[in-house]
Amino acid sequence: MRRMATLDALISDLDELLDPGAFDDLGPNGLQVPSPRPVERVVTAVSAQRQLIDRAIELDAQLILCHHGLFWRFLPTGLTPVLAERLRPLFKHDVALAAYHLPLDAHAQVGNNALLAAALGCAGHDAFDIGRVGRFDGDGVEADDLFARVRAVTGREPLVFDAGPRRVRTIGIVSGAAAKWLPQAIAMGLDAFLTGEPAEHVMADAREAGIHFIAAGHYATETFGVRALGDRLAARHGVEHRFVDIPNPV
Repeated sequence: MRRMATLDALISDLDELLDPGAFDDLGPNGLQVPSPRPVERVVTAVSAQRQLIDRAIELDAQLILCHHGLFWRFLPTGLTPVLAERLRPLFKHDVALAAYHLPLDAHAQVGNNALLAAALGCAGHDAFDIGRVGRFDGDGVEADDLFARVRAVTGREPLVFDAGPRRVRTIGIVSGAAAKWLPQAIAMGLDAFLTGEPAEHVMADAREAGIHFIAAGHYATETFGVRALGDRLAARHGVEHRFVDIPNPV
């Protein structure tokens, strides 16, 4: 049975789970836009944008929870026209918005990378900066099987530089734009490295180091964590959860 919860209770639960204060991030984590309304319906999505906000209002959601929030260090300071158009309907309809970026990538249970490791069939996984190092049982999995699993769990064709061993026993996973972590994966002797976005230099780097490099899409590798957070809030607080899919080819 669906219930209402206070916004404070939901944000406190998420902050306690994700410990945002432990991260030096590119933007604020946690509640970004407050609202006085109690929460009955939570909408989750990857990135805060006007299309998402309009959809949340259509669904009569009181809280939007996303991975990529509204405010970033790399954007112009001040209230730009784009940001104003995103904030205006939130204020008008008293819809709250919260975002968790690096804390949601890094979490060992509900993080994007931990959930990717589990979805790919890893027998276990350990911390790898904000990502995870996954291990496959026994002699590992055939490389082509791994690429097929990535395709299945992300719902898109990955870009693959197939330069690693025939059987994959270990894989570094850092969702989003994390090609810069490839050298660490090479230094650790991993068989494969999975991220969202590629970089021009990684083809040669992977080929010369003998590691599989897999770019499965920034968006596609980061739908997992927010879904898990929404499901958690629904289970613990009785609110309704709806995931809004706004696919991005990047």
